[in-house]
Amino acid sequence: METVIEAPGAPLAEAGATYWTRCDSPLGQLLLTADGDGVLTSLSVPGQKGGRTVRDDWRHDTGPFRAAEEQLRAYFAGELREFALPLRSEGTAFRERVWAALDAVPYGTTATYGEIAARIGASRAAVRAVGGAIGANPLLVVRPCHRVIGANGTLTGYAGGLDRKVRLLALEGVPLP
Repeated sequence: METVIEAPGAPLAEAGATYWTRCDSPLGQLLLTADGDGVLTSLSVPGQKGGRTVRDDWRHDTGPFRAAEEQLRAYFAGELREFALPLRSEGTAFRERVWAALDAVPYGTTATYGEIAARIGASRAAVRAVGGAIGANPLLVVRPCHRVIGANGTLTGYAGGLDRKVRLLALEGVPLP
């Protein structure tokens, strides 16, 4: 199952191809990938647990990423609160529901793993599975998994590293423990 959030964009010439670029940020050099339609499919930070690495069959091209780079610059400058990018991620139906719940956590706020589980209609026993789905988020920063915290308010887990989670939450003005 895949989630697609549509936004205007010019399709690329070759369907099925993966395009990539790197983008400087306060979190380090980001790796962005897009499909043949120019839809963002991943955003990884250096050293990310489960992050993507460039493959030989991918095509380096900055063209599909102009809007993403512009919006990321504005976000890191504190000028953008909500991304408006075409996104595509592939995961199980459960992961897709969790990722949709992440997309609904507003800028400058947090939600607990238990709250995310409740939003998707999962039981309290599913909190670990919710955490696993959040950890598998392929679109760091633009899909705000950094806004999810532990039930007691602690900053638990982040595939990009807790130091980056702290920086993102501080940028958004979230009071830190």
